Amino acid sequence: MDLSSPRGTRDFFPEDLRLRTWLFEHFRAVARSFGFEEYDAPVLESTELYIRKAGEEITGQLYNFEDKGGRQVTLRPEMTPTLARMVLQKGGSLSLPARWFSIPQCWRYERMTRGRKREHYQWNMDVIGVAGVEAEAELLAAIAAFFARVGLGSADIGIKVSSRRVLQGVVSGLGVPDEHFAAVCVLVDKLEKVPREAIAGDMAALGLDDAMVDAIIDALSLRDLDGLAGVLGADHAAVVELRRLFALAEAYGIADWLVFDASVVRGLAYYTGVVFEAFDRGATLRAVCGGGRYDRLLSTFGGADQPACGFGFGDVVILELLKDKGLLPDLPPTLDAIVLPLGEDVRDAATQVATTLRSKGQSVELVLEPKKMKWAFKHATRRGARTLVIVGPDEWAAGTVRVKDLESGEQRDVAVGDL
Repeated sequence: MDLSSPRGTRDFFPEDLRLRTWLFEHFRAVARSFGFEEYDAPVLESTELYIRKAGEEITGQLYNFEDKGGRQVTLRPEMTPTLARMVLQKGGSLSLPARWFSIPQCWRYERMTRGRKREHYQWNMDVIGVAGVEAEAELLAAIAAFFARVGLGSADIGIKVSSRRVLQGVVSGLGVPDEHFAAVCVLVDKLEKVPREAIAGDMAALGLDDAMVDAIIDALSLRDLDGLAGVLGADHAAVVELRRLFALAEAYGIADWLVFDASVVRGLAYYTGVVFEAFDRGATLRAVCGGGRYDRLLSTFGGADQPACGFGFGDVVILELLKDKGLLPDLPPTLDAIVLPLGEDVRDAATQVATTLRSKGQSVELVLEPKKMKWAFKHATRRGARTLVIVGPDEWAAGTVRVKDLESGEQRDVAVGDL
């Protein structure tokens, strides 16, 4: 039997889980410091939740199957559709604006590279009910705050920012029908990943000839807002909202993190406005996180639209980056005490001691088998214990136990009543 976990997945041994817990604690601390509430949902969803637009890469990456009731179900590949479903479920009872975050496990059957696996955890923060770019600015500030917490600076990480309205303005000027816009975004997002000839047929099907594609690529090479204003006009909605967003970034003190990059469109069809993705300035890893505005997602599920934006931040890439930078913490196991009975005749007494210490909020391991003192000291070192509590027959008869501080080496007898 092959004892490895399924390809593209991970086992989390205790030392691995300590690191994951450390990362998640930073995710949660940042989200809560920005006033967001945590939510969760089943990992299994209805497949129809993800079949939105033909051509989206995600539709070919689903872990989907028919359950025993004949229903088509899928292991969630992302959290935003689930969030939309839950918002619609709440309906008018949901107090807006809503600021929610989650750390779900997500599944995508995709080609694996460094920083990309088939299952991963993804920190999500979303704002529902705010139409202005103030919401995007808040999310970008949260991302920057997280990076700063784990020791990364704006010299290590940048956040590319653009708007779907940039590409929309360009393709409209080329005469491409509005109904093809979402599909064009999906194809443009693929241009950085696959050779142009590989999607030439898809482009032709959308009515894009080589000249049009060249014009789109030229427009998406813009890297400053003045240049964008020269192409679209200073009063164009994309230019106005991006200037406002960068002004807010100055107020947040995160302007050094942000760069305008018109090539950012994101591959999911539901984005409608500002889009962004964080990148490794050392160019050794794929996008660290990404997100944007999705004001029209709810109507695709039959509900009334609400302005919304959010981001997804995977755990795999950031851990790789922190490893490269030497920023991963050393997280040895920790334990307050190990309780060792010196003989089976004091086992009940040792059990009482362990129970007392646990009731006081300490993490305590009770040695469950007959063991010698030498073994206990080695085991305590392996477990990262602060103290060794020795329950011996003579001490117990005197109403005490021996407590040894494993850092200083000092030991003393403590009255049982003072534990």
